[in-house]
Amino acid sequence: MNISIICVGRLKEKYWVDACREYSKRLNGICGFSIIEVDEERIADSPNEANISSTLEKEGRRLLAAVPKGAAVIAMCIEGRQKSSQALAAQIEELALGGISSIAFIIGGSWGLSDEVKSAARIRLSMSEMTFPHQLARVMLCEQIYRAFQINSGTKYHK
Repeated sequence: MNISIICVGRLKEKYWVDACREYSKRLNGICGFSIIEVDEERIADSPNEANISSTLEKEGRRLLAAVPKGAAVIAMCIEGRQKSSQALAAQIEELALGGISSIAFIIGGSWGLSDEVKSAARIRLSMSEMTFPHQLARVMLCEQIYRAFQINSGTKYHK
């Protein structure tokens, strides 16, 4: 199984980078794992709806262009369905058993994801009704993917 997290922007703080690096190291022992960062679109400090829409479209095209061929797309968005760790593990296993060998989780920028990205997604997933910084969401998603693989392999990581 190959797993990608495709996200807008770069991690700046060392502690976020270190956390993602640790989960990447753990995951690469289990599956093919990569984090793909696409450029964040510059936008005015007080954008109007047209500016936001244009930003979402441009970032959306970059995100979709980075999706590996044949990957099942999972959009991380507020409209998505919340799942338990066990349900995410089951979803990953179900995709694998259905012949899917590549999954791309997509995290948008501060304005979210374009409708085009959401429409391309096989699954829309939400972490919580709460709002998190995108950098933290990336770390949380890395951990949940690692946890899903641990659940599916029956280890004691998930108690």
